[in-house]
Amino acid sequence: MILKLPARVARGYKSPSQRARVITEAWTLTNMYCPACTSKNLDKTKPGTEAVDFLCCRCDSQFQLKAMSRPIGRRIVDAAYDAMIRAILQDRLPHFLFLSYNNIRLVVTDLLLIPSFCLAKSAIERRNPLRATARRAGWVGCNILLDSVPPEGRIQVIRSGNIISRPSVRKCFDNVQPLKDMSSRTRGWTLDVLTVLRSLEKREFTIADAYSFEKVLSGNHPENRHVRAKIRQQLQILRDLGYLQFVRPGHYRWVRR
Repeated sequence: MILKLPARVARGYKSPSQRARVITEAWTLTNMYCPACTSKNLDKTKPGTEAVDFLCCRCDSQFQLKAMSRPIGRRIVDAAYDAMIRAILQDRLPHFLFLSYNNIRLVVTDLLLIPSFCLAKSAIERRNPLRATARRAGWVGCNILLDSVPPEGRIQVIRSGNIISRPSVRKCFDNVQPLKDMSSRTRGWTLDVLTVLRSLEKREFTIADAYSFEKVLSGNHPENRHVRAKIRQQLQILRDLGYLQFVRPGHYRWVRR
């Protein structure tokens, strides 16, 4: 993997946004591999393919690239809100690649991979509709909230200019693969509980710690009136997935850190 961006491929493009798109897509095509299988490269999709920029011809994994000339923050601007929510509920999301580059030195500084099955509805923030004077008046976009994605689902491929090894990236991806087989609605609860419990930053925690997020989880799932029972259910699911160990009644330990 080479961090230098291929600026030469953008010759003939005048628009800064077009130049950035062409350069970062060319870099990804040359340098990025599939984290879901052993394929050494990704292929570009046909022009006009909606929401998918790259795919793996070996395992059919799909990827969407979002590049920015600033550090990756906690919010990533995305497309239409309703379309994003439908894609989550229908399991039609691609995996996301968030790429940050230095616009002066033209090098990639960070590359973050978010597997499609690690995004819950709670990680999607509805933006205000565009004003009446806008070309697409009334259109509602969304933001992806990275803080609402569990740490397991935020896989670093490049961190501050340091390249993470392929085996490490693929191991991280494999660790969250069990989430893929869950229904989108069940997975949403599991991701939300996993996210809030990880925010405790404790090796071990208690049921009281888990219950302390009752209000947050109730806000994420207003249709459920039995949040504490749901929390207990999700603790069992996380145990069965291999994330947690039940030490004793009401006391839990992380297996995967």
